[in-house]
Amino acid sequence: MAADSIIEIKNLTKIFGKFKAVDNISFDVKKGEIFGLLGPNGAGKSTTLRMLSTLSKPTSGTAIIGGYDVVKHDTQVRKLIGIVSEKMIMYNRLTARENLWFFGNLFDIPHDQLKKRIDELLDLVQLTNFKNAQVGTFSTGMRQRMNVVRALLNTPQVLYLDEPTLGLDPQSSVEIREFVKKLNKESGTTVIITTHMMVDADLMCDRIAIVDHGKIVALDTSSNLKKTISGADTTILKLGIANLNSDLIETIRNLNCADSVTQEDDGHLKILVHGQEAFDNVIDAIRSKNGKISSMENLQPTLEDVFLHITGHQVRDSATEKIPMEHKRFGQQAQGRIR
Repeated sequence: MAADSIIEIKNLTKIFGKFKAVDNISFDVKKGEIFGLLGPNGAGKSTTLRMLSTLSKPTSGTAIIGGYDVVKHDTQVRKLIGIVSEKMIMYNRLTARENLWFFGNLFDIPHDQLKKRIDELLDLVQLTNFKNAQVGTFSTGMRQRMNVVRALLNTPQVLYLDEPTLGLDPQSSVEIREFVKKLNKESGTTVIITTHMMVDADLMCDRIAIVDHGKIVALDTSSNLKKTISGADTTILKLGIANLNSDLIETIRNLNCADSVTQEDDGHLKILVHGQEAFDNVIDAIRSKNGKISSMENLQPTLEDVFLHITGHQVRDSATEKIPMEHKRFGQQAQGRIR
């Protein structure tokens, strides 16, 4: 393991029956880094996290956390990690302090140390004034902050966050992102985040691994990933077309210069094109179908564009892919073990 790495993964694979959930992936995570696994539901992100959490044994390959093998030294690995699963793990009828006291006892933390740690964590997430309030009365954002600090009770060197902002309102999402960055900066905690939310990966992660169908298809910083499709020969257009129809969209899609054509939720077309004549070719194609352009914008690339460019489909296109039943059963079992 490299001196600056706390996690090293080589050829990690997980197979459920005939379904290969994680397909021979390799990467390392540096100490103090916020590392993102970005991809759609069913891409293998959570399964990877479960193997790194010792909740599931790899079919093949190795994962080393802090110098310990997740299979051979699972007890030592568990002492180094904290897990925030996609599902909130809190008891609504218990107060904030009672919840943390309960989970802290599961770690066998001495009571004098635990009391001090609980006070520190509640202060960290600005919930000291709510320590005696039942968690069931908390907002979703407050509950998620509680869910995160629960995983910090044992002062882990590595924190796993599985879809940390899923289902949160925009304000709560901002709170969680800011808290994770603060935690990372002030305590040096290494963080691994799984997400299909582009904004989470873009705003929080030092490096991002794009995961699709169990494979890592790209790995770099957000800015470097975007540069892969922001060369002088590449343009991203956002067009408003008054009389847009499927025939016109297909005409643009069939242009040799068009790498991707997608219709946005607001009705605009987002077109990734290449070549010096690409702009003229798109305009000519629209005119050939009597299209009327109402607005035009030249966009900077996003991680969504990177994902589309690399995989050929959008993240949301894969979000409803069917997952084999044995994979679903495993997910349910793993959630139970996390509790």
